[in-house]
Amino acid sequence: MRIAFYAPMKPPQHPVPSGDRTMARLLIRALGEGGHGVAVASMFCSYDRSGDALRQLRLARLGRALAARMVRRLEARPRADRPELWFTYHLYHKAPDWLGPTIAARLGIPYVVAEASHAPKQASGPWALGHRAAADAIAGADRVIALNSADLPCLRLLAGDGDRLVRLAPFIDAAPFRTAATNRRPTPASPPRLITVAMMRPGDKLASYRILGEALGRLVDRPWRLTVVGDGPARDDVRVALAAIADRVTWLGQVAPEALPELLSTADAFLWPAVNEAYGLALLEAQAAGLPVVAGRSGGVPDVVADGESGVVVAAGDAAAFAVAVAHVLDDPAARRRLGRAAWKRVRRQHVLPVATARLGAVLEAVGGTRVPA
Repeated sequence: MRIAFYAPMKPPQHPVPSGDRTMARLLIRALGEGGHGVAVASMFCSYDRSGDALRQLRLARLGRALAARMVRRLEARPRADRPELWFTYHLYHKAPDWLGPTIAARLGIPYVVAEASHAPKQASGPWALGHRAAADAIAGADRVIALNSADLPCLRLLAGDGDRLVRLAPFIDAAPFRTAATNRRPTPASPPRLITVAMMRPGDKLASYRILGEALGRLVDRPWRLTVVGDGPARDDVRVALAAIADRVTWLGQVAPEALPELLSTADAFLWPAVNEAYGLALLEAQAAGLPVVAGRSGGVPDVVADGESGVVVAAGDAAAFAVAVAHVLDDPAARRRLGRAAWKRVRRQHVLPVATARLGAVLEAVGGTRVPA
């Protein structure tokens, strides 16, 4: 099947790394490995961070005009060269899809969305225009693929409980992480090595770093080292957040994605407080490397970290509880190893590329027929 892929929040080719970009690329890869031809339909970004009504109106007009031009171009092609399905990744009130619904309807092809979210409380807020557009797109989609179980209750308001709303577990390409873990060399006795991997941005990321710093500040009576991987505009604030433990921190900054598996393989546990995290691909990558995870319970984090099985999940925003969980992992090497082994087994069973490829294949097969063109 020829698939037009679109990510209104952040195109897959964006130069700045993020979990959003990674998942877009993974979805394209999973669709491709399922035998489909995937082309990025547009780089148009509809994202409005601040709730600027005039900006949203301009984006809506640009999006509608672009959709009309794309329809004309696509209709001029032979049918064998047109997309057979439109696939939109990550739309919500701040990043609605102004392209897909119109183009899919005009071409008479299925419209599928993944990682959509619906927030009724935004209906009369500063993103009201984007909220209406996202809600209309979700309500009209042939399939709504939910990667985050926390999104399900509100998505059901638009997609119902029938076949249109389907679950897809978040997934990664686990092979490089498993290879690095398998090749891990024994190291001389040393303090437990903790690691975290996250962008340094104001807001939720910075809040997570502050909780991490407060929690580890309670554990200075124990031996440990922390490696921090990541960079961004809030780097100075992050350093302040970890200032009390600065003598135990190694700062690596942003690293190339291909270097991450080896870095994770040198650690003993992965820590991330996960304030308002959607689900956290870094949590899956750490588990694929055989690391136990300590994380905060927010969003879809419980979808990817099984509390007591592959890690420890504590109340979101609770630095004291986070410190207790880290202390448990530090003080019990046998539990650390047990959790790490179970973490890999769980990732292999539920969160790897082949599993996602099969699941997406079944979803697309179910909507493979065409619509009647509008």
